[in-house]
Amino acid sequence: MGADARRDRLMKLLEPIAAAEGLDLEGVTVTQVGRRRLLRIIVDGDGGVSLDKVADVSRSASKALDESDVMGGGAYVLEVSSPGVDRPLTEPRHWRRNKGRLVKAVLRDGTTVEGRILSVGDAGVELSVGETVRPLAWDLLAKGRVQVEFRRLDDDVADDEYGAGDDGDEG
Repeated sequence: MGADARRDRLMKLLEPIAAAEGLDLEGVTVTQVGRRRLLRIIVDGDGGVSLDKVADVSRSASKALDESDVMGGGAYVLEVSSPGVDRPLTEPRHWRRNKGRLVKAVLRDGTTVEGRILSVGDAGVELSVGETVRPLAWDLLAKGRVQVEFRRLDDDVADDEYGAGDDGDEG
């Protein structure tokens, strides 16, 4: 069985398992690692993915895979996880789940826009770019990527409460 056919069969087998846990199946990959194969299942959901949900998906997927011939013979390792911060934002749900985060959007014309996701709707996303709000329609967006920030979003709140640079200690 070819890699694409196996992936399609895996997606059909595993999508209902993820959905039963209220999650989306974001990806399935099979790679060779030494003598074994690594089956990596990526799931995501609104509000993130708890370790309990990962464990539930892992148990259900393992059972379904054991009852199926989709992996064929030979040993494999099953890994279930949520997407990393470097996962490209390609679907409206990816953008919605990252509302409030700083992103770099790549437009279909090859240009980029960096801003914070303000809202996500049927028409597209709105980014805060400096002092302006920039609406981007879905048909203009190729993909986006969350930018890693080394300060917490609530640092601004702390600055407002205690004054910039004040750590809140008296004396």
